[in-house]
Amino acid sequence: MDWSDRGIVIGLRKHGETSVILEAMTENHGRHLGVVRSGRSRAMQPTLQPGNSVNLVWRARLEEHMGAFNVEADRLRAGRLMASPMALQGLHWLGALLRLLPERDPHAGLFAMAEAIADNFDEAALAPELVVRFELALLAELGFGLDLATCAATGAHEELVFVSPKSGRAVSRSAGAPWADRLLVLPDFVAREAGVAGAPAEELEAGLRLTAHFLRRDLFEPRGLTEAMASRESFVREALRASGALAPK
Repeated sequence: MDWSDRGIVIGLRKHGETSVILEAMTENHGRHLGVVRSGRSRAMQPTLQPGNSVNLVWRARLEEHMGAFNVEADRLRAGRLMASPMALQGLHWLGALLRLLPERDPHAGLFAMAEAIADNFDEAALAPELVVRFELALLAELGFGLDLATCAATGAHEELVFVSPKSGRAVSRSAGAPWADRLLVLPDFVAREAGVAGAPAEELEAGLRLTAHFLRRDLFEPRGLTEAMASRESFVREALRASGALAPK
């Protein structure tokens, strides 16, 4: 059994004296593990860093085996990202999110989004927005997508400014006004094309609060993984500091 693919390094662990087990999110084969022979060598260490993009060849006797990777560098961004506290925490959080996906289950769209985030993890004007978009996409891929197209109360398509924390559905300004203190804010940038215009700090904070609620309730708490969200809190703190917003309450 063998295949070739592109991947993003999301984790490593030691294997024997000189090798490592590489965990990568691949474009066409999902989150995949494999042994890298001599992966702890000086030659391989710069390549096998979280956040780097690599070209992979996987081989195994049987499909269900862990198998082994041959690895070639593609885009080595880890050295740059490690200089940014926001990016460093963001890489930990990206790995935690990708580990929610079943192993070897393809998600090409999420792979493309993860690469875009990795490219911009040290950009305060882009990284928080891209993370919110990725979190929304991940929720949808795992069956917990939010319905942000119409108002849950009236069916209206305009002035959708709230989200129900129970149903995950959008609520219009007029319908939600009496319960505004119980609803989550739906920031404008969620409805815009990614990267068209940088979202203001208060919108970024609202978006991060929005996705945090549903990630915790629907994905992390049911799996007993609430401690994994500590890396998200660190990323949010650094991101909001870099973008000029106050830390979330």
